Amino acid sequence: MERSRPLARRPLVMLLTVAALAASGMTALSSAARAADADLARNGGFESGLDGWACTAGTTVTSPVRSGTSALKATPAGADNARCAQTVTVKPDSQYTLTGHVRGTYVYLGASGTGTTDVSTWAQSAPDWQRLTTTFRTGPSTTRVTVYTHGWYGTGAYHADDISLTGPGGETGQPPAPPAGLTAGSVTSSSVALSWSPVPGATGYAVYRDGTKVRTVTGTSTTVTGLAPSTAYAFQVAAVNDAGESARSATVTATTAGQPDGGGADLPAHALVGYLHASFANGSGYTRLADVPDSWDVIDLAFGEPTSVTSGDIRFERCPVTECPNVESDAEFKAAIEAKQAAGKKVLISIGGQNGQVQLTTTAARDKFVSSVSAIIDEYGLDGLDIDFEGHSLSLNADDTDFKNPRTPVIVNLISALKTLKARYGDDFVLTMAPETFFVQLGYQYYGTGKWGGQDPRAGAYLPVIHALRDDLTLLHVQDYNSGPIMGLDDRYHSMGGADFHIAMTDMLLTGFPVAGDAGNVFPPLRPDQVAIGMPASTNAGNGYVSPAEVNKALNCLTEKTDCGSYATHGTWPALRGLMTWSINWDRYSNWEFQKNFDAYFG
Repeated sequence: MERSRPLARRPLVMLLTVAALAASGMTALSSAARAADADLARNGGFESGLDGWACTAGTTVTSPVRSGTSALKATPAGADNARCAQTVTVKPDSQYTLTGHVRGTYVYLGASGTGTTDVSTWAQSAPDWQRLTTTFRTGPSTTRVTVYTHGWYGTGAYHADDISLTGPGGETGQPPAPPAGLTAGSVTSSSVALSWSPVPGATGYAVYRDGTKVRTVTGTSTTVTGLAPSTAYAFQVAAVNDAGESARSATVTATTAGQPDGGGADLPAHALVGYLHASFANGSGYTRLADVPDSWDVIDLAFGEPTSVTSGDIRFERCPVTECPNVESDAEFKAAIEAKQAAGKKVLISIGGQNGQVQLTTTAARDKFVSSVSAIIDEYGLDGLDIDFEGHSLSLNADDTDFKNPRTPVIVNLISALKTLKARYGDDFVLTMAPETFFVQLGYQYYGTGKWGGQDPRAGAYLPVIHALRDDLTLLHVQDYNSGPIMGLDDRYHSMGGADFHIAMTDMLLTGFPVAGDAGNVFPPLRPDQVAIGMPASTNAGNGYVSPAEVNKALNCLTEKTDCGSYATHGTWPALRGLMTWSINWDRYSNWEFQKNFDAYFG
């Protein structure tokens, strides 16, 4: 009986051997199947910045990171959940696994457009890196899926790293042919217009300047901005589709025009700008133009105001005797203007102010604006115009999402009106602007109503006006006062009350910044001679007053890179034009503290 046991066991051994061989075959088959899968997410570790990702409020940081040297940091705020997304080519009726690592509160990872059931997963609280994973199957005709991460409204910044989408790759075909017919068109001191022939099968075009990719566009033309005057540049274009980029086109060279002076070539290297209450009195008292000290290089007469919000009909009414007992006569006022101009000063009419809402909703209002402003300039022999639109004067329609190509009538008509005035008076015409931070620097986070709606349509609304007039603009002096906290290029909020706020806000203008977090849509930097820092003259003049010591710290940091505190600037700008203040009257009320400090600093 015992001898028979081995014989009885032989079939079991054979079965185990067959099973082992079968299992081995299954393992080999499974490995082959896995080998067909790939990580389809582009730049999932954010090692190449935001390349491949479209983010509303994101940037890359070097700490904290889960692996490599970079990770995503995105900051939800208001009506924006700081979504970052990319679209990936996939195969129909196929299985995919989406994974990523996140830190923060209420961080989501998901996929949409799957053709079956869209999926997402989230971490409620992740003080350290936490892995999120989810799976989905594509529909029978699905070839593209969007993967994304986002936070939750107002809950603070979140981080993401090592995002991957594993599964079979889709059919991407071949890259398109290189574009032909690249031509340089109109040239200014800071821009070159390019155009080229369309390429069959291209979904977009990558534009290269001196060998570096500077933007990607969908059409067959673009204007490259932010260039230096009197400088030669080499341009190429590559066609793009899901398979990648084509070879680059033949090179076209273009040389920018010489630097325009914007009417400011005869301003001093460092100028002091102030507003003079010419049409009203308040607690500061009325100051005659002739009594304004010679330290003031640009004097803005406040204010020209419209007969109604949408009329475009601007009137400048001098302060009545009943309100300003010491007001000078018209003849004396005009004589004072001539005397200031003879001394090399610029006297402008400022339009708007807190109470002067101006909305050029029609071309008729635009034309009336031009004619009525011209009448004021001509009557008083002024040097130019200051635009101080506040409140609800400028806002963006919901379909107006590109500051380089505005569509909103109040924006388009204002740009047209200012260009007309500049052309009418010539190169010596002085054009300045005094927007609030809400209309300029806030554009780093928000632009208009946003891609998903719900945001304030006024956010960043000055950006298209500044950009369109940048070659005609003498000075931009943003009001760094009466402002809420604004996020700087360091992705931290900065508040009024010290040098830090002025440093961060000015650095944004001189460095340029992506609008609404879109790295492919950058507001180019202004020249330092076009920028002055706007500050209140005293505690009575407005919220955000800083002491002379803090004023000097801001100037030291921006012009010498000393006294910078916690904010690291992106450059040093000794040619920064100077300071603007509201107002000359309030400075006089405070014994000329602001003016005296300016004189002492710049000598």
